[in-house]
Amino acid sequence: MKLLTANRLNDGRVVYLGEADAPVDAIEAARVLDAEAAETALASALARPALFVNPYLIEVEGRAPSGRDRLKERIRSAGPTVGHSLKAASRSEFA
Repeated sequence: MKLLTANRLNDGRVVYLGEADAPVDAIEAARVLDAEAAETALASALARPALFVNPYLIEVEGRAPSGRDRLKERIRSAGPTVGHSLKAASRSEFA
């Protein structure tokens, strides 16, 4: 089974293909696709660059990333790895 993932255009955050072909932020809300549906979804996402930047398919078991890129995808699904630490550092450095 597969999920479609990409980045959002306006902020670069990770998104997934959800129900009704809408982007969703959480991997838990992503739609699980069989091989045929995954290829169709990828073609559709490639045609919608304002919603899905650099879309690609990932292998999953349930909704957990599997396959050779599983570590990268688990990190991506958990959200930004810097987030709050950068905000705190930038406030103290430039205040």
